Amino acid sequence: MTLALPFRWAGFEGEVQVEIRENDDPAALGCQDFARGFPVCRATITPPSTGYSDMLGWIQLVDDSWHGNGFHADGFEPLGDLSHPFGFYGVSPTLFDAPHADAEIFDFLAHSFLCGLGGELLEFRHEARAVLGFSWGCKKRGPQIELLRPEALAPEAWDGHRGYLDSRFPGWTFPPGYFQHPLER
Repeated sequence: MTLALPFRWAGFEGEVQVEIRENDDPAALGCQDFARGFPVCRATITPPSTGYSDMLGWIQLVDDSWHGNGFHADGFEPLGDLSHPFGFYGVSPTLFDAPHADAEIFDFLAHSFLCGLGGELLEFRHEARAVLGFSWGCKKRGPQIELLRPEALAPEAWDGHRGYLDSRFPGWTFPPGYFQHPLER
């Protein structure tokens, strides 16, 4: 399952290629064997960026409603609690995730947003400006795992997460809507 999302940032025109596939080789991805059949998400940026002005990051929020907690920031757990909202950041960063759980029932829904920093080159503020977003995930019931197709998210989805992001990352600001809306095709 794939999705292509065009965007413009800092004069750079690119496209995010989202691929959702079944995890058919957990060991190769650093996962336990019970991860077989769960989704693998990889979102890549083409063409690759060229420098500082093109640096971007991924903010991913995961719906934990089935535990009663709603959406929460999904960072890279081995790094521990971070003071910034990005799971991945850099020049043309790739979003990668391979969620799995050794449970009979498991619902996973992610909202993934590509963001840039506010401010001028090398004078960046702690401001994450969303450029685009997409949803993806899975539902597991017993041995059956249904992968959810990636779908583009409207700017209102980002706006719906801003209150949480403001409270979770108080040193950061999260302007509304998508900055420089994705290009029309």
